[in-house]
Amino acid sequence: MEKIALVTGSSSGIGFETSLALARDGYYTFASMRDITKGTTLKEIAKKEDISIEVIEMDVDKEESIKSAIEKIFVDKKRLDLLVNNAGYGQFGCTEDVTIEEFREQFDTNFFSIVKIIQEVAPIMRKQKSGIIVNVGSIVGRMGLPGSSAYISTKFALEGLSECLRYELGMFGIKITIIEPGVIKTNFFDSMRIPHSKTDPKYQEITEHILNGLKMMVEMGTDPSQVAQSIINAIHDKEILPRYVVGSDALMFIEAKKAKTDLEFERYMSKELFPS
Repeated sequence: MEKIALVTGSSSGIGFETSLALARDGYYTFASMRDITKGTTLKEIAKKEDISIEVIEMDVDKEESIKSAIEKIFVDKKRLDLLVNNAGYGQFGCTEDVTIEEFREQFDTNFFSIVKIIQEVAPIMRKQKSGIIVNVGSIVGRMGLPGSSAYISTKFALEGLSECLRYELGMFGIKITIIEPGVIKTNFFDSMRIPHSKTDPKYQEITEHILNGLKMMVEMGTDPSQVAQSIINAIHDKEILPRYVVGSDALMFIEAKKAKTDLEFERYMSKELFPS
């Protein structure tokens, strides 16, 4: 039976590489994106390699766009075996500097859109009594940092949602996991939103310091193809784990967190982030 996959945010980075990896693994892959003109390279590679990738429009910020994309998949293929929730962006800035509207926009894209997509996909998978949902989170879904509270909050929320779904959908034969990458070599910073400090110059200093550090880490960051391979490895596991950490930086921080008390880890991170 043909296996059908849907990947959100497929125009670049992790979504782009995951769409290719799944198609190469034998999935008929629907690579969704807001602007389908950005799918040209994917289509060219698919044609050259003779793999099954169909670029479709989906704006995750619009419910009607989500509904129509998933309806198209079901009408065309009558099933959906794998969903990879990858679309999102980064809102940086300290909490006082990010407006409530900006917080809401961040949650709308990075969290509530995923809830809506799952609400559309879950009935299909329940009827099949099978399916896999992969949520692309971040290592910062398990550790807070200054200067990006809105973004990090969405990743913490996604951790909780993923754990709840393992119970709720697991009884129907649907498997859920969350992928937790560290810093990835993508164009993530190109779409990042950064407010200017309206409250205290110190906040601006903190945000810029964190951003500069992250941008430096990108040079040595994990390639998005590695994240895609981790997703392939996860969906082939006999028993899919609740979470998969990707990248040496992410593994280092997780091991440090496990080995320390909360206060010890907080002091350790403060020294790492703001060395005297």
